[in-house]
Amino acid sequence: MSQIPTKPEILEWIAENPTLTSKRDIAKAFGIKGAARIDLKRLLKELEEEGHLEKRKKTYRDPDRLPPVSVLEVMAPDADGDLFARPMEWHGEGPEPKVLLLPRATDPAMGAGDRILARLTEVKGETHHYEARLIRRIGQTAPRIVGIFRKGSEGGRIQPVDKKADREWLVPEGATHGAKDGELVEAEQTGPRARLGLPKARIVARLGDPTAPRAVSLIAIHQHGIPDDFPPEVIAEADAMKPAGLKGREDLRDLPLITIDPADARDHDDAVCALPDTDPKNAGGHILWVAIADVAYYVRPGTALDYEARKRGNSSYFPDRVVPMLPDRLSGDLCSLHEGVPRACIAVDMRLNAAGEKIGHRFVRGLMRSPASLNYEEVQKAIDGEPNEKTAPFVEDVLKPLYAAYAALKKARAARQPLDLDLPERKVVLDEDGNVTSVAFSDRYDAHKLIEEAMVLANVAAAETLIAKRTSLLFRVHEEPPPEKLESLRDTAEAAGLTLAKGQVLKTQHLNALLNAAEGTDEAELINMSVLRSMTQAYYSPSNFSHFGLSLRAYSHFTSPIRRYSDLIVHRALISAHGWGDDGLSEQDIERLEQTAAHISETERRSMIAERDTTDRYLAAFLSERVGSDFTGRISGIAKFGVFVKLDETGADGLIPMRNLGNEYWAFDRDSGTLMGSETGRVISLGQRVVVRLTEAAPVTGGLAMELIEIEGETLHRGPKAGGRKKAPVKRRVVKSKKKAAKVSRKRR
Repeated sequence: MSQIPTKPEILEWIAENPTLTSKRDIAKAFGIKGAARIDLKRLLKELEEEGHLEKRKKTYRDPDRLPPVSVLEVMAPDADGDLFARPMEWHGEGPEPKVLLLPRATDPAMGAGDRILARLTEVKGETHHYEARLIRRIGQTAPRIVGIFRKGSEGGRIQPVDKKADREWLVPEGATHGAKDGELVEAEQTGPRARLGLPKARIVARLGDPTAPRAVSLIAIHQHGIPDDFPPEVIAEADAMKPAGLKGREDLRDLPLITIDPADARDHDDAVCALPDTDPKNAGGHILWVAIADVAYYVRPGTALDYEARKRGNSSYFPDRVVPMLPDRLSGDLCSLHEGVPRACIAVDMRLNAAGEKIGHRFVRGLMRSPASLNYEEVQKAIDGEPNEKTAPFVEDVLKPLYAAYAALKKARAARQPLDLDLPERKVVLDEDGNVTSVAFSDRYDAHKLIEEAMVLANVAAAETLIAKRTSLLFRVHEEPPPEKLESLRDTAEAAGLTLAKGQVLKTQHLNALLNAAEGTDEAELINMSVLRSMTQAYYSPSNFSHFGLSLRAYSHFTSPIRRYSDLIVHRALISAHGWGDDGLSEQDIERLEQTAAHISETERRSMIAERDTTDRYLAAFLSERVGSDFTGRISGIAKFGVFVKLDETGADGLIPMRNLGNEYWAFDRDSGTLMGSETGRVISLGQRVVVRLTEAAPVTGGLAMELIEIEGETLHRGPKAGGRKKAPVKRRVVKSKKKAAKVSRKRR
């Protein structure tokens, strides 16, 4: 054939011959020689510009098909044990094709995150699009970043959205995935990270406009690798679920179990009610019921739902969205204790004496029907004498008995002395378009504390029951502060004119005494922050190491199985311990309890960081229109590169770089955690009141940069007056570490 082929003919040849796609192969197939090659080159160029073909080195291929030999990333096994892999060389416009991995008996074991080179075969009429056979294993998943793509003449660069990132990433031509200039992208490193020069990357996903208001949480979701799409088999499993009936359950539908949640709550997984104890042996006592959605009935071990819930570990909450642990059919419907609807639950009936101490409890698997779904604010107003139409019918018979039980619980709490930090919570309010309208500190009512105390007691009851029945479970562990952090806290307290007991076993009551001494003083916020920083992070463990912060010997999480996998494990343990059915703990659950504890502790930390980063970005967007304005705040951190300040108005954290601290040299003392001015002798330390000027707000990274204007009511020294002689450096003040201070002083001079 010497005639120039049509574009459809070229595309058909490439589709049928994926290994013969170079310009030379195409010319040979159609018998094109000599000057006619120029016309073929023009046709191929047009097909490339139209998006029908993609040029890779010297070959052409359909971007909506995978090459016959391709690099894949192995995913975790699904509920049936099948291995799927995601293509690393997908360049099409549509969703990634699904690739089923068919391992041979001689193939090495492969796990989630492994990179492999595989031979692909396209299949029709299946739920997957390709089947893959291993050629060789390449390695583990490469590091990934989320950033803004800046197109260049030969590829482009990625500016990371992480404010801690120190450099850009280089994207070679052919690895841009069709990204446009200024687009938000996800990329992964290619090749070893060079010691010199920019690291190279290939774009694996295009995430859209980074300036769109709702892109803020999307950045954090992708940056921290939080799964936000449910696989089809998980959705199908959830959609097939039917409501549980009364069979095998205790009928609790006559109990006034109400839900009390935030006004914008997306699910209702716990309900409470209280009754006076009529037993004359327990004068002034109470019966407190806590009912929790029976998630274990729907999410059974070994199912696709169970696998996905364990992988996620917990739900993640952002100002504009929730990334749930379970599909909405469960989290928003069957496992949500909606008003007036029968719902399966696991409930605990607890007896309290007049002092609020739990003197007995029992667990039941029941069916409840909540008479009302209320929010914290309206409940508090009802108790304060301002009921609305919804709360008025429940004030006497439901709310007042609950508050009477809470009054008793407060006595027990005062005797137990859990850590009592005063740390107000920020609330970012968005409009319908996702723009920040306000940032304020959330109100906190007795209604909040009532629910918290009821949930703590239910969690204690779950741990005690499972320990008594010798059933495996996951404990919520919070260990006491390490000695070095306690010593730092003592130094901070002494600098504020306060004391922290030394030479005895630390108890929460000692820390509460410090917090009470600081209450109402200028140092109150500093002491609260310092106590919080001295704490270790809580985690999950199959071994009981107690809960220091709550001052409890045994504690588990039982009250939120919709949003925490740990609670689902505890529910299964209760089912097994009571012999309620075959949906309790499986052998696999028990065997991998240690791994599950480590995994969900990590997913919890991941969500906390992602939620904090999202809030920082929203705050930066909110403040970006006020660059140049002055704000009051307090110094919350000191490092050798600058000073961190927490603003009073929004609680936002910003950095004052050293260059914005004035025209003098600042020496950093690591031991005392202070900066000292070389000319003024001024010492900058934690907790000092400041006035700062906002110089930069970057919504994409969440970074705020500031300039110091005033410190402790005094205008910052800006260097020597014009024409005046520069003062000699002030001698360094003697601090606790005298030798080190003298050494630093000599170095400076």
